[in-house]
Amino acid sequence: MRRMIDQPARWTQATVYPDMWADPDTDPRNNEDSPEGELATLLDFLKNYRITLRMKCDGLDPEQLARRSVPPSTMSLLGLLRHLAEVERDWRNWLDDADPLPKLYGAKDADFHGAVAEQAVVDAAYRDLEREQAETDAALAGHTDLGERVGKDGTSIRELMVHRVEEYARHCGHADLLRECVDGRVGQ
Repeated sequence: MRRMIDQPARWTQATVYPDMWADPDTDPRNNEDSPEGELATLLDFLKNYRITLRMKCDGLDPEQLARRSVPPSTMSLLGLLRHLAEVERDWRNWLDDADPLPKLYGAKDADFHGAVAEQAVVDAAYRDLEREQAETDAALAGHTDLGERVGKDGTSIRELMVHRVEEYARHCGHADLLRECVDGRVGQ
């Protein structure tokens, strides 16, 4: 196990604010137009957290993406990509009473345990995440009333949307720490 003194030096590509990931004029998350309404706001936050997660993974090779850089945690950036693909699929299970969709990666925590340093696993994780996000977005597109209750548990669309934002936000915080321990890059 690496000791704290073995950690990489902190760095950023940002020149305006040293604790930021990117400069404001090149940050793809910058949105000059504030969204109108609750649903548009939730979707905007979700979009930006999704972008943040991808930014945290950019420029890393399979070994770095799969590295469990904050021991004793089993989390890795690759594991987070796989985990979020899995939860995107699971959120679709909330929408109706049908049999749940099967797990993408198998038993509990297989999303993290199967995150191995192979390019094929990395490529599949990105494809899975993109597909599952698109399918969940499409399934929710017909539910614009945030008060609508869906599925066997009667979950409101609002609760589902807030949970989606919360899940990505929480894991982007994990990604901050994981990335900094992998190569020293800092920023929100």
